[in-house]
Amino acid sequence: MRVLAVRTVLPEHRYDQRQITEAVVRTVRADRRLVERLHSATQVSGRNLALPIEDYDRLTDFTAANDTYIATGLDLAERAVRDALDGAGVEPGEVDHLVFCSSTGVATPSLDAALAQRAGLREDVRRLPVFGLGCAAGAAGLSRVHDYLRAWPEQVAVLVCAELCSLTVQRDDASMANLVGSGLFGDGAAAVVAAGDRRSARVRRPDGPGRGPRVVATASRLYPDTSRLMGWNVGEHGLRIRLAADLVDHVKATLADDVAAFLREHGLSPGEIASWVCHPGGPKVIETIAEAFGLDGGELDLTWESLRRAGNLSSVSVLNVLEETIARRPQPPGAPGVLMALGPGFSAEMLLLRW
Repeated sequence: MRVLAVRTVLPEHRYDQRQITEAVVRTVRADRRLVERLHSATQVSGRNLALPIEDYDRLTDFTAANDTYIATGLDLAERAVRDALDGAGVEPGEVDHLVFCSSTGVATPSLDAALAQRAGLREDVRRLPVFGLGCAAGAAGLSRVHDYLRAWPEQVAVLVCAELCSLTVQRDDASMANLVGSGLFGDGAAAVVAAGDRRSARVRRPDGPGRGPRVVATASRLYPDTSRLMGWNVGEHGLRIRLAADLVDHVKATLADDVAAFLREHGLSPGEIASWVCHPGGPKVIETIAEAFGLDGGELDLTWESLRRAGNLSSVSVLNVLEETIARRPQPPGAPGVLMALGPGFSAEMLLLRW
């Protein structure tokens, strides 16, 4: 399949990290010096939030937070889909398949049902809502779109990720995980328009800037007995983050070998990869990726930039990095690339790209 367009949309309410730190200290009643240290360590300069920062005080229970997730998440997702379709030159009625990924709220019917109608998709569009893959969902969703378009190479598919992480911050939780999360994660949505190989061959897209890569192979890795590393504790409080201190140790121990094995299956080595589209999980994760593959020449600059500008947007982030890579770091036709993200499970998702 070929990526035709990627678009990211952020909420209008933007605050620098210092303003968010002040709000967390006040709301969670945590030690100021600890919160300032943790928030500073994320290297995030500011974030866009689902609500004006003063309105978070009224989110007194999970119902209020989830109602905001449904309303705001749907608005952001619709804007992302419309922007991506415009960028791809595809009409809403041409979309055959819709994959929707999110882990920061719940709804039945899932948001993709309302999204399909608001965006003007056909009544017979095939929908696949995906919950619970967290930060890995942007990569996993793109893999599932690739699977579908291999079977239906004449068709068009859209992947949408929408995450409102700020709505999950717990007001009564001064744990390290909650405080780190309150300083790291942001809100946003992204959409990818992709076409099967037969369809994309008829799409006139120039080489160079604006030309998206093909996805030629994908791989998933699920690590046994690691669910404690990342996820939600779900209860009457809503979605309380679970984030283990030794998560980065696991990444160091496994990621390099798994990515190298994936590339070997396709006759490649990490040194031959022209572009690295990596999820900005946090400074230590990015540093671990750079060390594992010897990326010291600016290969991860766009990943760092996404983290600093918007925070970790969960499933949205790797798609934001892909959008920026297409726009600012195009490669010669045929050059290989890797897109990857890590998430709950604990799990890794890897895609091999060709420009």
